[in-house]
Amino acid sequence: MAIEDRRQRERDARRRLITATARTLAESEGWDAVTTRRLSTEIEYSQPVLYKHFGSMEEIVEAVALEGFAELAEALRAARRGSPSPDDQVSRVAAAYGDFATRNPATYDAMFTRSTRLHFAADDTPTPLTEAFDELREAVGTVAAVADVDTRTEVLWAALHGLTMLGRNGRLRSDHEADRIEALVAQFRAALP
Repeated sequence: MAIEDRRQRERDARRRLITATARTLAESEGWDAVTTRRLSTEIEYSQPVLYKHFGSMEEIVEAVALEGFAELAEALRAARRGSPSPDDQVSRVAAAYGDFATRNPATYDAMFTRSTRLHFAADDTPTPLTEAFDELREAVGTVAAVADVDTRTEVLWAALHGLTMLGRNGRLRSDHEADRIEALVAQFRAALP
């Protein structure tokens, strides 16, 4: 059994290396630079080895997205728990969301703009996606004493995503990110019963 355990650890390590290399390349050069040929060169494994771990580039993108959702959930959790008061949680979580998207643009693209087979709000939604949503939901729940906190959380998430994408694409003034987050949270709170 020890040999099989070692082999599994080696497979897991190769899979993590492939994912990390894809993410590094995507963050530095964009997703177009991430090909099986380029990955195999970078990690010094043949393309067939890559395909033993991932059946397609889409699966590699999904692995990066899942890592990103886990990291986003942790960033949102830290922001929420680091808040001095419940009323401040939405502001801190919204700012943490924007910070994550800014620091990890290619990962954010894998999570939200690239085509994947990851399902949101479904029975088979992967845990990292659910955990990220739940962290937003916890913050919204501190200011939304209503039955449908999920819908209000979806609206906040959609607004944050819109601000993120418009800002990244140069459609908004670059020096007003914090002001936009503050305005969004103020409007969000004002609209709640």
